Amino acid sequence: MRAWQVERRKRTRHLIELGGLVVKAGLVDLTGDDRATIFGALLWMADKLQSEQGAHARALWSAKGKRELENS
Repeated sequence: MRAWQVERRKRTRHLIELGGLVVKAGLVDLTGDDRATIFGALLWMADKLQSEQGAHARALWSAKGKRELENS
């Protein structure tokens, strides 16, 4: 298999895994599969992470995510 095919498959797998987190968090059901709402929430998260409170938000979200992943 060519190097570009390997990289493409890695990228595809990564994107699928990220999409799975969106589903696992319940965002698809909670928003009625409204992609604009989901994207808006992700943009809000990005803004929060770039703010003065970014490190605090990252620590809180990381701890919660780790707990949930361990319990699932």
